[in-house]
Amino acid sequence: MFHFLAMLAVIDLVLSTATVPKILSIFWFRSREISFNACLVQMFFLHSFSIMQSAVLLAMAFDRYVAICNPLRYATILTNSVIAKIGLVALARAVLLMVPLPFLLRRLPYCGSHVIAHCYCEHMAVVNLACANAMFNNIYGIIVALFIVGLDLMFISLSYVKILRTVLSVASKEEQLKAFSTCVAHLCAILVVYTPVVLSSIIHRFGHHVAPHIHILLANFYLLFPPMMNPIVYGVKTKQIRDRVLLLFRGKSF
Repeated sequence: MFHFLAMLAVIDLVLSTATVPKILSIFWFRSREISFNACLVQMFFLHSFSIMQSAVLLAMAFDRYVAICNPLRYATILTNSVIAKIGLVALARAVLLMVPLPFLLRRLPYCGSHVIAHCYCEHMAVVNLACANAMFNNIYGIIVALFIVGLDLMFISLSYVKILRTVLSVASKEEQLKAFSTCVAHLCAILVVYTPVVLSSIIHRFGHHVAPHIHILLANFYLLFPPMMNPIVYGVKTKQIRDRVLLLFRGKSF
């Protein structure tokens, strides 16, 4: 579990590092320009690490499934090599799905406005600037979003269905509460990550009458809210992390 938490922390750091400096420069120094190549690089890191975040949440659901449904085999199933392979697969999936995007965007002509209605380079925001038919880009973006969110959420839901069946069938009331408490942090992380993403994607593609500032607010929310909340959620719910943080503050107080 701590290996997956470390992966999640690294992903949150990369997402924040790729976007927050430019967002702050926009608001603090009115630096509202970015080169096209830098825009594509930012977009690649943003979307690829968002996909990795979804994969890590899926891996954490599998971790909870093994811990509750096969606790005696936990150490033999989730070995360090297996966890490393899961991390590499998550990275490979994200890179392979996102590598075509910069090339697809480069082939489009941009002869109109070059103003992106966001604080960072998001795929659909760049596509909307093109003055040619970008249907293929739209379709590719929708397919990737449905593939990632749909597939990962389906397997996460399947893991929790099996967890629920196992807990309700064999455990006492006290053990049920203990088992469910180990899943609370992960469920909170899923809601924190997926809810803004789904809302932003739906409004961006179908909410044509929604005010522009709502689009911008939601886009910033889904990008900045999870990295802010994940350390709080896991810091509060994970006893070992909570104890270490309290020990750190107690040490400083003396």
